[in-house]
This record gives sequence, structure tokens and C-alpha cells, in this order.
Amino acid sequence: MFPFRRIGVVARLRNREVVESLNRLVAFLKSDGREVVVERETAKLLDDHSIEVADGRTLKPDAVDLVIVVGGDGSMLGAIRALAGLDVPLLGLNRGRLGFLTDIPPEAMERGIGRVLAGEYQLSERFLLEAEVWRQGAVVASGTAANDVVLHPGRSVRMMEFELYVDDQFVYSQHSDGLIVATPTGSTAYALSAGGPILHPQLDAIVLVPMNPHSLNSRPIVLDGDSAIEIRVGIRDELHAAITCDGQYELPTEPDDAIRIHKQPRPVRLIHPVDHNFYQICRTKLGWGSRLDSVHHDDGNATDD
Repeated sequence: MFPFRRIGVVARLRNREVVESLNRLVAFLKSDGREVVVERETAKLLDDHSIEVADGRTLKPDAVDLVIVVGGDGSMLGAIRALAGLDVPLLGLNRGRLGFLTDIPPEAMERGIGRVLAGEYQLSERFLLEAEVWRQGAVVASGTAANDVVLHPGRSVRMMEFELYVDDQFVYSQHSDGLIVATPTGSTAYALSAGGPILHPQLDAIVLVPMNPHSLNSRPIVLDGDSAIEIRVGIRDELHAAITCDGQYELPTEPDDAIRIHKQPRPVRLIHPVDHNFYQICRTKLGWGSRLDSVHHDDGNATDD
């Protein structure tokens, strides 16, 4: 019996490459005997108008067995947030640039997706972050992030002032351009550009990365994944700082607001090809060095040719 009989398909980008891959994917799934359900906006890009159409939030486990996202990592992040809590595994067909999350290339689509549909795949779980803006004892805004929650000074170029607490314990006060709170998934994104460490995707950890701190001894901190993080915006700070979730939408704040960030209880499940290798992806995407061309003798010592 096939592990994935009914397949949901989602695409956010509208460029020619995505539309081309989308139509090719649907044709392949149908020829492979799968039932295809396409998200409503995605269906507008299809040449085949006989495909079953559904709203994104109806792509539940009782409706589909798998959702395939066509696009780049940004498309996958959007799908993760939209389908969070629905417990539907996601698979990415890469039509973007980096492809940390969408790891099947379009030129290998039929073979790569065919193997996954035949039961040859790896399954990984990634947790999301929930950010809440508290004002006078009430939540005034909230958001979800698969990569990162970022506190920044909005349109201002001035440094901001805030205090950091972890599990109700004071950590430090800081003058900086803000703070990045990232999941292991997001550690290879904005947090990496700001000097943060790379976390293996399976770690249950959160990394805090200061953005251009005024104090040169301020460094990234890696926390337990179940930590409760609170950022208190300075009451004397004239800036109206903002919280950005995955770089895709903002939550406004006011001076003296508290931003509380914690892990969501239900992770998202990602499907990868059976030969998926996180370190190989890092070598390819980040330009890490490949194996040295050395000759190794039986005694274990490397010598020149």
C-alpha cells in the first residue's frame, strides 16, 4: 500500500519556473495514480482545471497524506506557518536559491518525488516559535515563526534599548540594533549572517544573536528549546521597535511592551529524500571545503603525491 495516496500541492511564487514545475508535478502525480488536491490560489496557475481544489487550512490529515510545496525556502516557511498544527508532512520541490528546506531539484523531480512516494524517505521534525506582544497585562499581537523572531528598531537607524529575561531570570540589558531569536532551522538564515552558530536541525535548542551590540563582549547564546524568553522594550526608548516573524510580517511594539517567545507545542514534520545530508547541503550552499585530495597510507598519515 502506498504511504501517500492523496497529495496536496501548494505554490506561492508566480514566476515561469514555478508554474512550469507545478504543471509538470501535477501531471506526474496523476500519471503515478495519486489523487491530487491543489490549494485554491495555486490552482489558478494550473493548465489542468479538473484538479480538486481546497483552501489551505483544509489540507488536514483526513484530507491529504502529504503536501508538496513548489518554490524556495520562503515558500516552505509560509506553508509551515499556514499548516502549523495540522500534522501534515511537507515535502519541498526547490525552485528557489538556497534550498535548505526544499531539497528536491526540479531536474530530478520525477525520480526524487517518485522515491519518496514509494516510501524511501527521511522524516524530521522542526519546532516553531510563538511570539506575543504584551501591553498592560494583555496580548495585543502575536505571530509564528519557523526560522526566527527578530526585534529591530523599525525604520529608525538608531540603536534600541531592551532587557532580556530567560525563564524569569534577568540575563542582560543591551543597546544594539536588535536581537534575533532563532530555531535550529533558522540558524542558517538571518542568524548566521549576524554571526550566530549553525545548529543541527534536530537539536532542541534556541539561539539568541545580538545585532551589532554596543558592547563588544556581547555574544550569541544557545538556550534549551523549552526556555521562556522575554524581551522588555526600554520605557525611555523613543523608538517604536518592531517584531518580525520569518522576515515576512511585522508586529508593532510600544515602549515598555514585553515580547514573550516560546516554542510551539506541536512540531511540523518535513519529508526529505532518503539520501538527504545536512552537512552536504551546508557544503553546497555555504561554500564549505570538500575533501582534501591527499593520499592516505596504511599508517594513517597523509603524504603528498
